Amino acid sequence: MFKKILIANRGEIALRILRTCKEMGIKTVSVYSTADKDSLHVRFADEAVCIGGPPSSESYLVMDRIIAAAEITNADAIHPGYGFLSENAKFSKICQEHGIKFIGASPEMIEAMGDKASAKKTMIDAGVPCIPGSEGLLRDLDHAKEEGINVGYPVMIKATAGGGGKGMRIVWSEEEMEEHWNSARQESKAAFGNDGMYMEKYIEEPRHIEIQIAGDRYGNACHLSERDCSIQRRHQKLVEETPSPFVNQKLREKMGAASVKAVKAVNYEGVGTIEYLVDKHKNFYFMEMNTRIQVEHTITEEVINYDLIKEQIKLAAGDKIKKSAYYPHLHAIQCRINAEDPYNNFRPSPGKITDYHQPGGHGIRVDTHVYAGYVIPPYYDSMISKLITVAQTREEAIRKMERALEEYIIDGVKTTIPFHMKLMKNEKFRSGDFTTAFMDTFEM
Repeated sequence: MFKKILIANRGEIALRILRTCKEMGIKTVSVYSTADKDSLHVRFADEAVCIGGPPSSESYLVMDRIIAAAEITNADAIHPGYGFLSENAKFSKICQEHGIKFIGASPEMIEAMGDKASAKKTMIDAGVPCIPGSEGLLRDLDHAKEEGINVGYPVMIKATAGGGGKGMRIVWSEEEMEEHWNSARQESKAAFGNDGMYMEKYIEEPRHIEIQIAGDRYGNACHLSERDCSIQRRHQKLVEETPSPFVNQKLREKMGAASVKAVKAVNYEGVGTIEYLVDKHKNFYFMEMNTRIQVEHTITEEVINYDLIKEQIKLAAGDKIKKSAYYPHLHAIQCRINAEDPYNNFRPSPGKITDYHQPGGHGIRVDTHVYAGYVIPPYYDSMISKLITVAQTREEAIRKMERALEEYIIDGVKTTIPFHMKLMKNEKFRSGDFTTAFMDTFEM
């Protein structure tokens, strides 16, 4: 087992990883920017190293500074969390070259799954259902129009290097193709330095369902059931839950089996997630594979009583997977509490938290790095915390979430708590009858 792990991240996920390391008897090193000097992940780590100024381009994304911090503290592994360098093949390779274990996917795996077009081809070869679409990248506008006719409108054109909803457009007819083709390529080029595009059939009334997976270095794999991430705004998840109110046991087993097949086909090592779109007829289609821990791993942990960060570390150290499947025995819901103003188009609201009181009681979990007096910097993601409720049934989990949201006090900045309170009372949400288009008609 590792003796010391450097956590190459910040905020709640850095603190989350740090806690598990301490419980496993592993020493910890936190890295931080000057904007994060008062963060809890810095205070509670065994050692902490400042790696640069506030912008992530001067700190959390600077690979040589992170490697230097690992070397001067004699860390034998680096945990990247999510975001930042967690799915960066170059960083994974640099860790290998310096004899430091990257607690994540290999460079080859990150490259194979990070490029959406090649990932889809890999899944098709493995027999995993995929959305009908173009074979590889689109050559030009004429090719896009031709494929639009072959696939059948409506279609989605997507950036091959994309993420976070950037470089994606729905095209309802051939007449719209040129405008969307040009704008998607420009956005992709600006965001990722790559304007390669591919096409998929646009799935109407879809659910966004993901399967938590794990694989070891010996070829074993397992799935840990699904999470429903359909409540989204601009392709950013707002609420996640497990089990999905839409997925029955038959579909759960089919999606789980397909995901295990995918993991084995690519010899995946570590913890990850395979994301699917599921149509109203319960047909499911591969979207992408995330070769890292997810923000919403928490709810899976709660319904199967399983520490996924601990498992991630153990797999990286060479442990074997012992089961092929895990199924939920409780219901969990997670609300992402962000420093945003839901009454002003979710505008970011950085600043000082003047008063802070988090909810408690049976079945309540709060993953956060903030406290009264903490200043939320404007340089990073606006997440304040993840509020999770766990209960015997979905109805009980929703009622518990309503109570927890009422207790949650965060003063000094605007937060998304009012949005979540209204969502929990929404009849369509409470009935479980929603798709990824839910937020298109939701009003504060």
